[in-house]
Amino acid sequence: MSQSTEVVSAKKEKIFFPNLDGLRFFSFIIVFFSHIFATQYDYIKEEGWYQVFKGRLFGDGDMGVSFFFVLSGFLITYLLIKEKQLTGKVHISSFYIRRTLRIWPLYYFCVLFGFIAFPVLKSAFGQVPNETADPFLCSIFLNNFNAIYNGPPDSSILSVLWSVAIEEQFYLLWPILFYLASPKQYKFIFLGVIIISIIYRTVYINQALDLLTLGVISDMAIGGLGAYLSIASISFLLKMEKIPGWVHLIPYIVTGFLIYYRKDLFHNGNMIMTVFQRLIVSFFFIWIILEQNFSKRSLFKISNLKTISKLGKYTYGLYCLHTLALLVVATGLAKLGINKHSWQLWLIELPVALALSIFLSYISYHYFEKRFLKLKDRFAFIVKE
Repeated sequence: MSQSTEVVSAKKEKIFFPNLDGLRFFSFIIVFFSHIFATQYDYIKEEGWYQVFKGRLFGDGDMGVSFFFVLSGFLITYLLIKEKQLTGKVHISSFYIRRTLRIWPLYYFCVLFGFIAFPVLKSAFGQVPNETADPFLCSIFLNNFNAIYNGPPDSSILSVLWSVAIEEQFYLLWPILFYLASPKQYKFIFLGVIIISIIYRTVYINQALDLLTLGVISDMAIGGLGAYLSIASISFLLKMEKIPGWVHLIPYIVTGFLIYYRKDLFHNGNMIMTVFQRLIVSFFFIWIILEQNFSKRSLFKISNLKTISKLGKYTYGLYCLHTLALLVVATGLAKLGINKHSWQLWLIELPVALALSIFLSYISYHYFEKRFLKLKDRFAFIVKE
């Protein structure tokens, strides 16, 4: 019997973390805010709100991307460990098929749009295309290396795919490690990956640390460690369940502090803080994930925000397509001359761009991605409730 047939006929275990979708959406919002308000007017850039919003809070989307990485590490590791408990092994080929069906369709749509449609549309608007991205690197999920060698792509829809590429590189490695290791050896996977990442960040401290897989893979390892502890350690899980709600406010407060002061803390020439930046940030991110999933004394569960949680299932599309929405809205507002004042950015650009991002991701999910997601569950032992 083939592995695929075994998977199809196997009894499916159901696991669902209702608070993860809301967390995904908030991670996306950080990235979204980092890309919006790209104004050409210096007098807007000099305004106090702009310097705080773009200079301090959302000058980049690194915190949102890092949260995505930690969350991916948690969920993928949790499912791999549960699969091995359920079936006795990790089915590597089925894992790759599931990831392919989830990631590749929208990813390759974005790649094709970026290299084919975007230059045509740019020319139609009277601008000159100047794409520097390498189609070969982008076609084999090496966008992060393309960003290092060739700089940011001209096509905005290509510009965010570097993090998707890193996740694919992570997915290529992770199931093999859990296939080869016994449950008693799992902790060495996380420890080994974290140590390798620290060594790499130390040696290549002056390189593009946050664009290379070894520089950021500790995010996934910390997420995976959280998943492992929640499964393997009853005492850990009981402590997480019983910690008073006010204690669980700590990671949220610290995350807010890090968002505002991260440049002062991690980019001021202090090598130690730069090396350990991702470990520090990931620690508080996995704390939030564990608190939302397992604490019985949480002051609030994100799943109570029904609309936010519902939007969370479209996050992959939101992440990949929002730059296209931003470009369309920004270009349109500039043509109409209604982007020259701060109030126009807040009351027109932001809500319209967010609404268009949601619309595009909704269409993508229901009329494109969902066709592949239905096939994906045929190769899964564990499915969403």
